Amino acid sequence: MTKPIIEIVDDAGALAELAADWLLALARLKEGIFSVALSGGSTPRRLYQLLASTPRRDLFPWDRTVWFWGDERFVPHDDPASNYRMVNEAMLALVPVPPANVHPMPTEGIAPDAAASVYERTLKQFYGADELAANKLLFDVVLLGLGTNGHTASLFPGMAVLQERRRWVGVMTDPQAGTRLTLTYPALESSRETAFLVAGEDKRAVLRQILDGDMSLPAARLRPQGTLRFFVDRAAAGDGRA
Repeated sequence: MTKPIIEIVDDAGALAELAADWLLALARLKEGIFSVALSGGSTPRRLYQLLASTPRRDLFPWDRTVWFWGDERFVPHDDPASNYRMVNEAMLALVPVPPANVHPMPTEGIAPDAAASVYERTLKQFYGADELAANKLLFDVVLLGLGTNGHTASLFPGMAVLQERRRWVGVMTDPQAGTRLTLTYPALESSRETAFLVAGEDKRAVLRQILDGDMSLPAARLRPQGTLRFFVDRAAAGDGRA
């Protein structure tokens, strides 16, 4: 794994505050289009709620920020399990973002493989090319969570999508997690800034494994082209060695 920058804060609330200020600063510093790949989960939800609240709401450049999703459960957008629904309710429906700037993964009236192809075309149209280049990054920011099994986005252990290096979007089906769309490593790695948001004591063991480079875990295999960060709360950091 790329040597990461690790920032430890007291609790999940402080983590969300730190991440919100960091994302706001990046967005304001960037000239032109600012592109973000979003993560689902309870910790990112706090971040999104903070961005949608004053004073950050009034400072964020909504008109030039383009939103994508790192992964999505293959359920309708109004389903309680939908990552799109969570982000929309926590942030996007509450801020002046142009609808054309929001790109949810398609999950209705289409088969999973076809949906992955459609989303890949959306990304390529935004990127302006069919092949990713080292000197031109797809995203300014990729936000990621960390599962207790070491997954990130919907790159789960043992799944074929982990081996994909050509496609930008893949499909994963797990007996417990169900069918999901996910960006693949090449797309996730094409980012100027990549940030894992890790909160809770239940993440302590897997975080240590990731930082120790356990390559059996999907999150440890990520090789971002830009800066890699971990925003961690004290419960996940444990003894502070994170």
